[in-house]
Amino acid sequence: MGLLGFFSTEEEKRAADVRKGVVAPTRAERQKCWEARDGFFACLDANNIVDPIKEDKAAAKACRQESAKFEENCAEKWVVYFKQWRVQDIQKKRRLAELEAQGGIKMDVNTDFTARK
Repeated sequence: MGLLGFFSTEEEKRAADVRKGVVAPTRAERQKCWEARDGFFACLDANNIVDPIKEDKAAAKACRQESAKFEENCAEKWVVYFKQWRVQDIQKKRRLAELEAQGGIKMDVNTDFTARK
């Protein structure tokens, strides 16, 4: 960051605006966010951390660099959303595996609302 709190470049200002949710990210910025998210989640997986919100100390210790990159490249609200989504997705997959182990029948369900041919 530049002198007296001013941004030294227009890129830094845009990045800060994206993080704050002031402007929508471009396709390239979204891709960069998703890559940072995937790297952070891979680190969490490698360290057996499911919930980076509840297990924030363990996540910070194990995945400091990945977390910093994730938070630097994604909007603040997206960071929270993705962390919550991760927990729900893992819980859903575990529950489906439990149901299948109990003899549940897997059904293919289409959640795409586009017209079918």
